[in-house]
Amino acid sequence: SWERPDYAELLKTSGGEQRIATYAESRGEQVDAAAIHSSKSTIFQTAMDSSQLTARPGVAEAIRRANQAGVSVGLVTTTSIANVTSMIAAVGDVDLDDFHVTISRNDVEHTKPDPAAYVAALDRLGLTADQCLAIEDNVDGVAAANASGVTCVAFPNENTADHDFSHATHTIDAIDFDEAMKHVDSN
Repeated sequence: SWERPDYAELLKTSGGEQRIATYAESRGEQVDAAAIHSSKSTIFQTAMDSSQLTARPGVAEAIRRANQAGVSVGLVTTTSIANVTSMIAAVGDVDLDDFHVTISRNDVEHTKPDPAAYVAALDRLGLTADQCLAIEDNVDGVAAANASGVTCVAFPNENTADHDFSHATHTIDAIDFDEAMKHVDSN
């Protein structure tokens, strides 16, 4: 059982199943981390199915403007595609079709901070790292973007607001398309 501050601390590292195993080990406990993570994902997906969410500040508008301007938009995560699909379905102002590429845990062998998800996205988009900007809400995401050579801006959420984002180019409270485009090589 995790209280919100406990979970926020645990979110400093990626990889749900590994996070559970590491937490249990630190407490001297043995658990079936895969089963717990599966149950957690099912609970999350059920919660999303009955939720009406809106995107965080500036997200939907930035995606819309990027698509109108012919700028590729990717969703690069290392959670499962089932979790991604549930979350996007709950967010009424964003759709999976808004993304030119969606990379999930199902597409890569290693989770963030490994750069594999970003490398896969760059490959599928046919872009170089200097032509892209990553917007990440967690420290391992920032590390993954940096390791792939993609410039990264931190956009912390409620659970990650107190994390150390010093390795991001800068930290923002809302996404602004025009400001984001200043950080991308247009070649």
